[in-house]
Amino acid sequence: MPVTTLDPKTSLIVVDLQTGIINSPFIHPIAAVIERTRALLDAFRQHDLPVVLVNVAGGAPGRTEQPRRHSTLPEGFSDLIPELGLQSSDIVVTKRTWGAFASTDLEAQLKAKGVTQVIVTGIATGTGVEATARQAYEQGFNVTLALDAMTDMRPEAHEYSLAHVFPRLGETGSTQDILDLLATRSA
Repeated sequence: MPVTTLDPKTSLIVVDLQTGIINSPFIHPIAAVIERTRALLDAFRQHDLPVVLVNVAGGAPGRTEQPRRHSTLPEGFSDLIPELGLQSSDIVVTKRTWGAFASTDLEAQLKAKGVTQVIVTGIATGTGVEATARQAYEQGFNVTLALDAMTDMRPEAHEYSLAHVFPRLGETGSTQDILDLLATRSA
């Protein structure tokens, strides 16, 4: 379903745009993802809407068949990239799972601010972004995904999320679609 509306209290959630991940071999140019995310950040801040910057600093402890990329994370791995322009009003969430809601207080922070809708962007589409969107949906938030402000290292995961998962979780659209809806509000 295309983006139709933004709730009065909508929050932007930016997933895992951090130094330890940003140079991975993504299927789309990361500079464009960062640029579109920054446009959304600027607009949300201009409209005094909550911004959530999420980073990952570990993984869930369970066994997996596929080895983890990092047994110990290098120094600075979880640092948010400077292009996000971290503000004192931003909510920063450090996660140790794929999604930003599991094992964090993000749901409580957003609900305390009256947030009913979230816009999700970031990396990687089929893991951090999808898990965060699923968890937001399960917590009762209206979910919107800015499809051109995310990417993945795996084309099949990215395409599957866009075509089959995201339309079942909420509305999807472009960064410009969301910016246009924000522009119709009074600043």
